[in-house]
Amino acid sequence: MLQIQGFVFNFASENTYIIYNENKNAWLIDPGNMNDQETKAISNFITENGLKIQKILLTHAHIDHVLGLQWAFDTFKVPVTMHKDDQDVLDMLQASGMRFGFQINPVKVDIEYVNEGDELDLDGEKFKIYHVPGHSPGSVVYHNENQQFMISGDVLFEGSIGRTDLYKGNYEQLIEGIKTKLFILDGKTQVFSGHGNPTTIGFEKEYNPFFK
Repeated sequence: MLQIQGFVFNFASENTYIIYNENKNAWLIDPGNMNDQETKAISNFITENGLKIQKILLTHAHIDHVLGLQWAFDTFKVPVTMHKDDQDVLDMLQASGMRFGFQINPVKVDIEYVNEGDELDLDGEKFKIYHVPGHSPGSVVYHNENQQFMISGDVLFEGSIGRTDLYKGNYEQLIEGIKTKLFILDGKTQVFSGHGNPTTIGFEKEYNPFFK
């Protein structure tokens, strides 16, 4: 049985997640920790639960989702999983930091690219990959059909969608991707977003104002 632990980090109230199982094997998703206090919070949780981080996953590479990426890679020494179409976004990290008024170094990590239709495996629990661009060019969703949940990043929120006015954003593309790839899933599927509260596919299909 998979467990999900969320943390709210940095100036954007970004959701960082750890998914783990009874074997203590774990994935770290969107490490957004940006200061010592936030890093200590996530480190303590991993240590106290005896977790072994086996992958670092990115839903996308916007600055608020990768502020702790270099720390995570240096600490756990496991590859970073992301879609190749967000490599440009990751490469712009230093410039993005300057726009927010702080210094951040370019990241140097080992990357494994995933594509639409790929599957990841955590001790037999399968995660399907959906490429849903529009918020960023390489936004992906990680979906576990067995336990009916997904990590959606900034694709879909409770009552909202990801903003589309950023680099290579595309409103029509995002709406179409959500309709054709996410809204076809079981309505009970939980959605753990990159910001805000969890929701479900069924709730968003019925009440999300972007789909009225």
